[in-house]
Amino acid sequence: MNVTDAVASRHSIRAFLPQPVDNALLVELLRKAARAPSGGNVQPWRAFLLNGPSMARFREFLKTRTGREAPAYTIYPDSLKAPYRDSRFKVGEDMYARLGIPREDKAARLAWIARNFDFFGAPAAFFCFVDRQMGPPQWSDLGMFLQTFMLLAREAGLDTCAQEAWAMRAESVQAFTEADPDLLLFCGMAIGYRDPDAPVNALVSDREPLDVWLKAL
Repeated sequence: MNVTDAVASRHSIRAFLPQPVDNALLVELLRKAARAPSGGNVQPWRAFLLNGPSMARFREFLKTRTGREAPAYTIYPDSLKAPYRDSRFKVGEDMYARLGIPREDKAARLAWIARNFDFFGAPAAFFCFVDRQMGPPQWSDLGMFLQTFMLLAREAGLDTCAQEAWAMRAESVQAFTEADPDLLLFCGMAIGYRDPDAPVNALVSDREPLDVWLKAL
């Protein structure tokens, strides 16, 4: 698979087959992803891999964590303006339309949101942390590392879903992974093989046309 095909075929998968993922393959993909660009070669990412028995233990652990948790960070600005707000709203409505969940069915929408915290049924995942002293440039490095991993996963026939939603369960993730307190959870990454029959997996989010965000000088 060339890079163009990997970019075109990568999108957030929210329904996975139970087919196991080889742990050695995941470790190799993460090793390769660490070649992502990093300012000053700081390499700020710290990852914790879940697969097989460790995924099962984590799912059981989460069942014991019922209290409300403080978010690790604010995922979206409080007053997100257009056109960013409009894009976020539309992709949500497009997703619920494919799921057949109407706007007035709040319970069903909340139940779907809760599936984030089961990695949408993915058999494997990792959590990506960053040291709390790091700033926006190093957070940018995280994005490049994560995108590199996702493209390598497509080359290997795998699918992914990057999940900032895990910032809402940062305390539980910190407790399970026993991550150093100096580390801040950025996101989770669900990994597996897409369910081709799941309607939600047919969702491909829109992208703004070039003239909205590009000014050729």
